[in-house]
Amino acid sequence: MDTIKIENIDKKFLRNTPSWENAPVPICMGGDIRALTFCCKPGSSLTFGYKCLRDTKLKEIGMTPNEFIKVKEEFSEKHKWFDDECCFGSLSYCCMRRSGCNRRDSALKRRYPKMTKEKSLTEYFRLKKELACIILEISKNPLTDEK
Repeated sequence: MDTIKIENIDKKFLRNTPSWENAPVPICMGGDIRALTFCCKPGSSLTFGYKCLRDTKLKEIGMTPNEFIKVKEEFSEKHKWFDDECCFGSLSYCCMRRSGCNRRDSALKRRYPKMTKEKSLTEYFRLKKELACIILEISKNPLTDEK
């Protein structure tokens, strides 16, 4: 993750979230490839599918949709992030929505019942950053290499 040069990214495409400074906005809103961590599950219909750049970005980094699903599913298993109320059944597919999401926030409350909402969001964004690192580390054509 350190190889992405934040200074080369337009600040309007970065957000500071709990535990992730300079987090990318979602890819459909112009975010960099780290934002794959916030992308939906391939093969599902999307309300805003016409804006979805997930498959384009996956192709750019040399990752198939099935490999992407595998990474997110394994991450969900490791962190016990599966939840039937979440979109696509897992917090690993949740988007960024800092202002809140009933599905994500209720899933976080179930997953981290002893944490405040702020602490559970801090953990959520910390793990989303970790997931972004995993996606970039296994990509076959990382755009993060400095030239």
